[in-house]
Amino acid sequence: MTERTEALGRCGWTRGRVIAGAAVLTAALLMLHGVVPNAVGGLGSLLESFLPWLGLVIVVLLLLALLRRSAVALVALLLPLAAWTYLFGGLLLPAPEPAAADLVVVQHNVSDENTDPAGTARALTDAGPDLIALQELVPPALDVYERTLAPDYPYRTVQGTVGLWSKHPLTGARPLDIKPRAVTEEWNRGLRSSVRTPHGEIAVYVAHLPSVRVGASGLASSWRDESAGLLGDAVAAERLSRILLLGDLNGTVDDRALDPLTTHLNVAERGVALSFPAAFPVARIDQVMARSATVGHIRTLPATGSDHLPVVARVRMD
Repeated sequence: MTERTEALGRCGWTRGRVIAGAAVLTAALLMLHGVVPNAVGGLGSLLESFLPWLGLVIVVLLLLALLRRSAVALVALLLPLAAWTYLFGGLLLPAPEPAAADLVVVQHNVSDENTDPAGTARALTDAGPDLIALQELVPPALDVYERTLAPDYPYRTVQGTVGLWSKHPLTGARPLDIKPRAVTEEWNRGLRSSVRTPHGEIAVYVAHLPSVRVGASGLASSWRDESAGLLGDAVAAERLSRILLLGDLNGTVDDRALDPLTTHLNVAERGVALSFPAAFPVARIDQVMARSATVGHIRTLPATGSDHLPVVARVRMD
């Protein structure tokens, strides 16, 4: 080996230390995001809301490592790559084969400013779901949804601004109180109903948690967090073994604010399904979760007149 080759080899292991450090930090954020505090500006929840996007950081660091011809940086990048694959790689695997006992469900925040409710309703039925959960139902659009969905979905319940349409009989439908204490006006954004499917009875919850805001002071999410806790309490107290939760939860499944739900319910095993905002989706805040059932795959449907994309999931009745 010549002196020049030896020098180049030594440089490969000494240059790019900053890139290597950034790679280690990225790996730490992926695996230890739970220790990032929420006390200041909701920083932990903010990180967790966009946690999968750290994959783009890995790509950028890889390009920089190649440009720098840094061996140490390339080796260090194995850490965040392994962490990202462990956390999110399974979502990219092919969907499982459909089974006879599967339920197909659609979740969609239709937007109270939607100018084409009839077209939206038809787009949702095209997916052939057994259940359709909707949020932001307001007059006169509600009448349009009811007329358009009625021929294929004879069973329905609407409580406040959330609703559930079903091909199977509904029983015991009632509003669900998930209103934050600070909200004084009329506010009904949750419901619970039993659905008698051909494969057994299941409790279905439909919810629309309060919005969050990201500003100069960080993430403002106290109402969302409180409402998630109330919803989690209701789910934990449910007597039926099978539960299905459909809703605009204004949070991703990685966000610790949804721990009251994700500790009791499982989430999609396959599929990414970024649903918001519809023009350029960066996060899935429209969720399908289940207990004693498996959310095998989740995906988005084409855009409607809403600022959310609809999501459709296949749920296997265990």
